[in-house]
Amino acid sequence: MAAKRVRIGSGAGFAGDRWEPAVELVECGDIDYIAFECLAERTIARETLAARRGEGSGYNPQLEDRMRAVLPPAAARGVRVLSNMGAADPLAAGRRTADIAAELGLDDRRCAVLLGDDVRDDVAARPALPLMESGEPLESILPRMASANAYLGADAVSFALSTGAPVVLTGRVADPSLFVGPIVHALGMPYDEDDRLAQATVAGHLLECAGQVTGGYFADPGVKDVPGLARLGFPFADVSDDGAVTIGKCANTGGRIDVSTCTEQLLYEVDDPAAYVTPDCVLDMTGIALREAGPDRVSVSGARARPRTGTYKVSIGYFDGYLGDGQLSYGGPGAQARARLAGEIVTERLRLRGFAFDALEARLIGLDSLHGPGDGRPEPYEVRLRVSGRTQDRKAAEAVGFEVAALYTNGPAGGAGDSASVREILAVQSVLLPRALVRPRVEVVGDAG
Repeated sequence: MAAKRVRIGSGAGFAGDRWEPAVELVECGDIDYIAFECLAERTIARETLAARRGEGSGYNPQLEDRMRAVLPPAAARGVRVLSNMGAADPLAAGRRTADIAAELGLDDRRCAVLLGDDVRDDVAARPALPLMESGEPLESILPRMASANAYLGADAVSFALSTGAPVVLTGRVADPSLFVGPIVHALGMPYDEDDRLAQATVAGHLLECAGQVTGGYFADPGVKDVPGLARLGFPFADVSDDGAVTIGKCANTGGRIDVSTCTEQLLYEVDDPAAYVTPDCVLDMTGIALREAGPDRVSVSGARARPRTGTYKVSIGYFDGYLGDGQLSYGGPGAQARARLAGEIVTERLRLRGFAFDALEARLIGLDSLHGPGDGRPEPYEVRLRVSGRTQDRKAAEAVGFEVAALYTNGPAGGAGDSASVREILAVQSVLLPRALVRPRVEVVGDAG
């Protein structure tokens, strides 16, 4: 009997990604599902604060544009759409999506909304939980907490798909699990078959950043050339019920998929390749083999896994002060020396005015802003001074940009093009919460027409 196969497309790799490649995948990729992965670690905290202040909806700002672009071709071809664009308010996102489907005249306007990742009350009741990054107790940041969201797994996503709704929207779900969920659902895969879950998790990990695996972040002219980056195609994965996985992309799209691009993405954000912990399994990547199976096709084999842990990782977003930023450009002979002097002046001025900073730096973009001071670097003809200060005092943060702008008439010579900004710092740390305390549930909004 031939193996059963499902094809899943990656529609986005971050909150601000393009949506034209996703439409292209739906129209030309012969896919069964398309998943938009749109949540970075700070995104939910940002959207939570924006909604509280009346400055946002709580869900991804590009949700409407993406849905208007992808829902009609998806409905025409029977492609089901999944995304964590629900962010801090998945239910509002689901209702808006159902409204958009109605406005577009689609027959089935249902959206299954996966809830239960918001665990603020559960973690607030456990202030002694240790923070994974620092070892400090949760209570050290609890008064500044903006959000607390558990990374739900593929079982919850599969449960949402079992409603039959053409669209599934979630809040926080582990990145690969957004793709593993459709695999589990479509192939009827038992949730305790670790090695098949391992192969599915590798597929999800390779897809989760969309254009990264088709050569986007891989590209380095003259070293790692990638054709057609302006029309970069997004990837899909073919996954069979026997565990076989192949990564590919549509013909006649930009980019490349080969062992090199897949290897870089495979190692992306991985601390221990022998123990990559997800809500679905503990993945062991050390035996994985990648093989080019044709033009822009790579087969994946050899993934292994241990059973999932008894806890969910919970991402805690919290307010951590302000970042004040001021910039000014210098060009021509002596640009570096003038910019250095300007930075010293601003730093001294802020000290004289009595402002306190947790960190204050004056760096030259184009020389040392990324890697710090270094000897033997050629002097650039033009540089941009950037002074940045991290502080708990908003007035101190505002003073950074003010003092940079004051250099115009207070020296040194030749500064131009100033800019200033102040932004809140949303930091993220994590705790582990017992699975029994996290209760995923699904609510379906909209109607089937």
